[in-house]
Amino acid sequence: MIPDYQSLMRPVLECARNEPRKISDVVEEISDRLALNEEERQQMLPSGKQTTIANRVHWARSYMKQAGLVRNIRRGWYELTERGKSILDDPNISLDSKYLEQFDEFQEFKSRGKENGEETATQVETETPDNTPDENLQAAHKKLEAALAANLLDYVRLATPMFFENLIVDLLIAMGYGGTSEDAGRALGQSGDNGVDGVIDQDPLGVDQIYLQAKRYGPTNSVGPGDIRDFYGL
Repeated sequence: MIPDYQSLMRPVLECARNEPRKISDVVEEISDRLALNEEERQQMLPSGKQTTIANRVHWARSYMKQAGLVRNIRRGWYELTERGKSILDDPNISLDSKYLEQFDEFQEFKSRGKENGEETATQVETETPDNTPDENLQAAHKKLEAALAANLLDYVRLATPMFFENLIVDLLIAMGYGGTSEDAGRALGQSGDNGVDGVIDQDPLGVDQIYLQAKRYGPTNSVGPGDIRDFYGL
């Protein structure tokens, strides 16, 4: 199991106890110390741009830098400050974000974030303190997408039958049915007769056609096999 970024703060300090370290090498060393298997080492963030373990190690280093425990000496490299060394030498210190809040530099860092419009991200992080800011933002993004999808479905269910039929035709054309013709599909505008509600021409002459019937059901209902058989038998 991959620890959260706060649990990785002390290991990140320990890796640089004796000399400056390259952060990418520290990711591998900590992965070895934790005996992470290959699947855990390759586990990616939802964005697919960085592994989870690398993201958490980087954020552990970044937060400690803001609190004055480490400093960057060149791109991708860091070393301990005197403050970081003294904290590392005290095993009784529970090193996490809450502990870092006692340092003025860290408070200034948090204040800068709010001034730059990052308060929303900070609020999300407060709700799930074990996640890195990247993980919190992506979780918030998923929640927003889910809420948007739910709102769209509610809107579609409340719309007129003609709107729904046109929507289904437009959706199928957007999925590639009907080729490149913008006029390949059309709703017939005769809802409620259990018949054909729309037609999509698969070729310019309209010889090969797709017939569709648009049915709206509630969130807990779906189109049953009987409806499909009845439509297929038209």
